[in-house]
Amino acid sequence: MTREDIADHGDAAGQAQAAEPVRRTSEIEEITNLYFIHPVASRLVPRFARLGITPNAVSMLGMLFGLTAGLAYYHYQDPRLALAGFLLMIAWHILDGADGQLARLTRSQSRFGQVLDGISDNVTFLAVYTGLAIALGRREGAPAYVLVAAAALCHAVQSAAYEAQRREYDRWAWGRGSAEQPAPAAPEAAKAGARRTPRLFDFLHRLFYDRLSFPAAGVTRKIRAAMTLALERHPEPPALIRERYRAAFAPRLREWTLLSANYRTLGIFLAALCGAPHYYFGFEIVGFSAILAVLIHRLNARCEAFRESLHDV
Repeated sequence: MTREDIADHGDAAGQAQAAEPVRRTSEIEEITNLYFIHPVASRLVPRFARLGITPNAVSMLGMLFGLTAGLAYYHYQDPRLALAGFLLMIAWHILDGADGQLARLTRSQSRFGQVLDGISDNVTFLAVYTGLAIALGRREGAPAYVLVAAAALCHAVQSAAYEAQRREYDRWAWGRGSAEQPAPAAPEAAKAGARRTPRLFDFLHRLFYDRLSFPAAGVTRKIRAAMTLALERHPEPPALIRERYRAAFAPRLREWTLLSANYRTLGIFLAALCGAPHYYFGFEIVGFSAILAVLIHRLNARCEAFRESLHDV
C-alpha cells in the first residue's frame, strides 16, 4: 500500500467519521483501553496500513501472542513466566485493539473479520485457561478441570453480554451499523461478503454475538423496541432522541467495563503471581456472574426510566 493509498484511506475514514470512527466509542470505553491500550494500538495502525498488513492478519498475530501466553502460564509457578504470560496478553490486547482500528481506517470491515476477532479473543483465554488448568490438574486432579471449565463457560456468557450491549449502544447512540452485523462499505461489498462468508462463520457470528448474550436479551429487546418506536414516531428530531439515549445509557455502559477482558488479564496475573489461580477461577464463576446480574438489573431500571422519558419527545 502506497503513501497515497494511506492518504486516500484517511480521507475516506475522515469523511465517514461521524458514522464509523477509527477509535472505539470513547464515552463507554474502559479506562485502560482509553489511555493505554488503544493509544498504543493507534500508533501501530498507520504502520500496518503502510505495510499492507490486513486486519485479519493482525487478529491472527494477536492470537499467536495469546497462545504463547497460555504456554507461559502453564509454568505460572515461575514468577518470570507468569510475568511473561501477562506481557504477552497485553500484546494481544494491543493487537486486538489495532485490528478493529485498521479495519475501520481501511474500510474493510466484514462479518468474517468480526468472527475472527471473536475467535482470537476466545482462543487467547482458552489457551490461558487450558495452561492453568493442566498445571492445576497435575496437583489437584479432576476438580481443577471442572473448575476451569465452569469458569470458561461463565466467561464466554459474560463477555458476549458485554459486547452485545456495546454494539447496541453504538447502534442507538450513533446509528452505526446494526446489531446483527457490521455495515459494509458499499452494496457491492455486501454482495461479495455474502458470497464469501461460509455458513460456519454465520453460525459463529450468531454464537459469539447473539446466542451467548442471552442473560441480557430481555433488556436488549426493550431498548430496541423503545428506540425503534421513538424514531418511527418522531422522524424529525432523531438526533435529539439519540442524544437522550447517550445521556441515559453511557454511564450504565461504563459500569459494564468491569466485565472487560482487561480486568480478567490483570486478575489472572495477580492470582498466578500469588500461586493461587484457582481463586481467580472461583471469582470468575461467582464474582463476575454476580456483577453481570447487578449490571443487568441496573440497565433494566435505566431502560424503564428511559422509555418513560420518550413519551414527551
